[in-house]
Amino acid sequence: MISATTPRFEYTCSACLAGSLPGLAGIPDFRHSMGTERQMAVLPLEFWFEFASTYSYLAAARIEELARAAAAPTVWRPFLLGPIFRVQGWDDSPFNLYPVKGRYMWRDMERLCERYDLAFRKPSRFPRNGLLAARITRLVQEEDWCASFVRAVYRANFAEDREIGEPEVIAEILRRLGRDADDLIDRAIADENKRALREQTERAEALGIFGAPSFVVGEELFWGSDRLDEALALCTVDSENSPER
Repeated sequence: MISATTPRFEYTCSACLAGSLPGLAGIPDFRHSMGTERQMAVLPLEFWFEFASTYSYLAAARIEELARAAAAPTVWRPFLLGPIFRVQGWDDSPFNLYPVKGRYMWRDMERLCERYDLAFRKPSRFPRNGLLAARITRLVQEEDWCASFVRAVYRANFAEDREIGEPEVIAEILRRLGRDADDLIDRAIADENKRALREQTERAEALGIFGAPSFVVGEELFWGSDRLDEALALCTVDSENSPER
């Protein structure tokens, strides 16, 4: 269901729907009229991810290109699965708790990474601690380089088998992106930002999120990297049949 308070990005041009206007995603109140096309609204896609999540690696690698083609603005939302798993009675990844499920997942990752031409190396330790990376991402989630940082951390974990929980590894990634690593890490571990990540995790739980990756469009929740296309399809709606803001 689409809420009356859900942000919308309206247009009437079929070229916009095809993604031929690359600047659309960055213009919150964009309006474009050709006079003949039916008016459509583009809802933002919220991407909820956890750095320990294997399938979030796949989603993070693919989401920008697919969202751009759909002219759908993407909102990056890091959160922590640990507190949510504990509510479900789990103290570890279900892929470790249920070995047959874990064996399937690792083989599935090999197949999918091959399909999408993504580098993959089974990590020597799973799951890894993504807390610092999540705190940094929460700090910069509205910055234009956030997605590049997220993808680099996922590559370090699932393609390079590096310890993303180590500050030195995260600092190296930040420096490669031309960022002030020391300043960002200091700000990320400040109490205010720690609280912001906890609150974002609480919001994920309130939205009904129970795993990663998850996608939220309006009030609809989709779980799993294989639901990305379905979530994007919902981003474009007939504005005449959707509630006014």
